Amino acid sequence: MSAVASPPEVHAANRRGGLRVLFRDRPIIPLVGLLGLLVLIIALVKPGVVNPSWAGVIVRAAIPLSILAACQTITFLTGGIDLSVGAVASMTGFLVTTLVGDQGLVLGLVIALALAALAGLINGIGVGVFRVHPLIMTLGMSLVILGFANVWQRITVQTGAGVPGELRWIGSATFAGIIPYSLIVWIPLAVLVMFMLRRTGYGRLLYAIGDNPIASRLSGARSWQVITVLYTISALLAGIAGFLYTGLTNVANVNLVDSYVLPSVAAAVIGGTSIMGGRGGFGGTIVGALILTVLASLLTVLGFPEPVRQILFGSIIVAVAAAYTRVTAES
Repeated sequence: MSAVASPPEVHAANRRGGLRVLFRDRPIIPLVGLLGLLVLIIALVKPGVVNPSWAGVIVRAAIPLSILAACQTITFLTGGIDLSVGAVASMTGFLVTTLVGDQGLVLGLVIALALAALAGLINGIGVGVFRVHPLIMTLGMSLVILGFANVWQRITVQTGAGVPGELRWIGSATFAGIIPYSLIVWIPLAVLVMFMLRRTGYGRLLYAIGDNPIASRLSGARSWQVITVLYTISALLAGIAGFLYTGLTNVANVNLVDSYVLPSVAAAVIGGTSIMGGRGGFGGTIVGALILTVLASLLTVLGFPEPVRQILFGSIIVAVAAAYTRVTAES
């Protein structure tokens, strides 16, 4: 006679199944809960820290990280990754500061974004046309960009006229000490990325290629064209993030954003975007960037050094990626 599960066991199984579905299909709900828990812990550990001004600082720091994580999100959807975003972002911020004196801010921004698009185009051709693995292609491109940036730094001898006041304003200034002006850049970008992923044929192609590249190719999709455009978009987003990082830190150098590549990957993974492709979205990535920023604030409050944060971010990527993979497989 087969054993019959008792009602408590059935309810427990149903709860586990419901949690799997929740994490798989609506990860933003538990993520918001985790974000609230972290904020509560900071409030308990150091009373008085959590206030509107603190929230403004957190949002201001999370904005460029979320844009950088958007690059990982859209490339993850096709089963790729973009490790060149740090080099591209550093290059654009540094290039503007060296060009603003002679060329003006607007032309400096245009030139920097054009070079970022060129780097992304080369990435896309390497991945989409020549079938180079995205990790290898983008890692190699980051070294190429760093090399050219160092050459440019030697040619200019100096680091330029300093960070333009307009970038400092948009990157670090706030309205009433609470609302960051960088939202002026971030809100249209976030809406555009979400609209692209959910409401356009191109966005559906990204999901289709990541979910089943063979079926998408048989259906007539030209994957190499989609991927070439994808990495160009990723580089342009990274370039914009570089402007905001430069303004936020009031620093411009060829390595400025390198340390944010790992957190950008972590934010996308935490946000529920599968590194295997075909699943995820930018909404969860935004919450993931906020979680990492609040977590960094918590570690600062607790007095932990930077290496601990790097260890923690790496551990988070491994643990969350494993968890999402298991949940997706079981579901």
